[in-house]
Amino acid sequence: MSSVDTQLEELKAEVTAELPADISVSDVTYEGPELVIYTRDPKRFARDSDLIRDLAGKLRKRITVRPDPASLSPPETARDRILDVVPEEAGVTDLDFHEDIGEVVIEAQKPGMVIGRHGATLREITQEVGWTPEVVRTPPIESSTVSNVRNFLKQERDDRRQILERVGRQIHREQLSDEEWVRITTLGCCREVGRAAFILSTAETRILIDCGDKPGSDDVPYLQVPEALGAGANSLDAVVLTHAHLDHSALVPLLYKYGYDGPIYTTEPTRDLMGLLQLDYLDVAAKEGRTPPYESEMVREAIKHTIPIEYGDVTDIAPDVKLTFHNAGHILGSAVTHFHIGDGLYNVAFSGDIHYDDTRLFNGAVNDFPRVETLVLESTYGGRNDYQTDQEDAEQKLIEAINETYDRGGKVVIPAFAVGRSQEMMLVLEEAMRTGKIPSMPVHLDGMIWEATAIHTTYPEYLRDDLRDRIFHEDDNPFLADEFNHIDGGDDERQEVADGDPCIVLSTSGMVTGGPIMSWLRHLGPDPDSRLLFVGYQAQGTLGRRIQNGWDEIPIGGDRVGRSDTLNLEMDVKTVDGFSGHADRQGLENFVKTMNPRPEKILCVHGDERSVQDLSSGLYHDYNLRTFSPKNLETFRFR
Repeated sequence: MSSVDTQLEELKAEVTAELPADISVSDVTYEGPELVIYTRDPKRFARDSDLIRDLAGKLRKRITVRPDPASLSPPETARDRILDVVPEEAGVTDLDFHEDIGEVVIEAQKPGMVIGRHGATLREITQEVGWTPEVVRTPPIESSTVSNVRNFLKQERDDRRQILERVGRQIHREQLSDEEWVRITTLGCCREVGRAAFILSTAETRILIDCGDKPGSDDVPYLQVPEALGAGANSLDAVVLTHAHLDHSALVPLLYKYGYDGPIYTTEPTRDLMGLLQLDYLDVAAKEGRTPPYESEMVREAIKHTIPIEYGDVTDIAPDVKLTFHNAGHILGSAVTHFHIGDGLYNVAFSGDIHYDDTRLFNGAVNDFPRVETLVLESTYGGRNDYQTDQEDAEQKLIEAINETYDRGGKVVIPAFAVGRSQEMMLVLEEAMRTGKIPSMPVHLDGMIWEATAIHTTYPEYLRDDLRDRIFHEDDNPFLADEFNHIDGGDDERQEVADGDPCIVLSTSGMVTGGPIMSWLRHLGPDPDSRLLFVGYQAQGTLGRRIQNGWDEIPIGGDRVGRSDTLNLEMDVKTVDGFSGHADRQGLENFVKTMNPRPEKILCVHGDERSVQDLSSGLYHDYNLRTFSPKNLETFRFR
């Protein structure tokens, strides 16, 4: 019998001893980070809400209780009883019964009403029918991505359960080493923006944090080194993804092509956005005649292996590592990732990309932790002069730029990331038109922006409280304003827009590195009355940065043998700072200054060379911290 089997036998005995005598335990197993208890008495658990909480506290594990199949009401009977229990106003749209695990997935427009106060309605459902309810939200805006992910995971339920059981046994295996040390190896995004990737190693465990591409370049993370995949893809115990932007997530599916078969830990909205952006990444590569680095099947493998974690949940991901996600304020589902290593041995936090102040979309990044000895900190706007316009001034400058263009009969084209900046722009534009600050006019959403917006409305609990409340009320949902139009007619529709009245176009890609923005440049670039308006970061080496720097002869594609056409850019070009999803220099300093507790060491990463060195130097001199601006392929040992 393996050590894990012995451990499970002991846990079953302990669980049985702790529970009242009238509750049976038929099996105990691991699924991912959770301990799953099967019982023939689920209704008894449901009557006493303290049983699971007390048991979880005593065992120091996340616990899920599942009914033994023999204890379940037939699905037809259970469906009627569930609909009797759940208030009609909850708007239940689907019930899906999984008999192998005794779970019923309830999809509803208002999940909170299915859950009830402190979970009271969920417990009532179990008391009535025996089934364990799981609640998901019906997207207020139909999302093919969310629908496809849910259907795919439903189809792959058996495989996924096997994956979770295997991961669970790996997490709870016996520790093999008596040594205690912690190292971080930099595989990308050091003294550069993009290809984020780090290895966090202990004597027991190896974890990859992020695995992205580099905008405007073919450079990829140094995955081939011994510290990473050089010892084989399955030498990794886990992958942790801070957020879905491609400079952090694009190459995660490549790991499965190389043979990795382990878990990805991230938030639920990041999982969905990751799939959306990665499939588009492959599509763009194919359209541009490039060989994609992996196939779409690998994207599905990544989704199948993803274990979602909510903000604030402390989760075992290895025998000696606990992971906690905290809101990073950057994009939907973005997370500051906190690793607690060993039995109080060491604590490391990776900021990912952060925005410290509140925005229209999100609350600002969390920087309050039980312990942190080392912080790996993004430095995108870490330069000594990288101070962004505050939000109110930025919005006023945006409004002025739009009104100027409208008055001369032109059109405003805004290159924007599909995830994050586009939704921020939509909120600003909706309010400005509703309050008369700019004339009401069509706002055309091109690329993946509409689909990404639909995903935002599926997970309003990750948004600011006041925005979440508006999304719950269809008549007040700002993303459903009449002015918004999803471009779905391709280049013919773009030509109609270009020939029509003044309007605003939000289009991917945000750094003008391909995608529909290139078509808009062809249609509107020669029009001196129109305006190209930058509102997001333009990385070095991208066409967006070159246009910002004054380029007016623009390569806009051509044939597939390397030749490209050029366009003389006559439209006005303007940049409005203040809308970035990244903290500026002051925000980064404030994040560190108010961080509780103050870290002992800071690695400044994810910024060009000037930015990381400026930030590293400033934090050292102003706050007496040990700071570093590492190069790629450096390794830091902390214990």
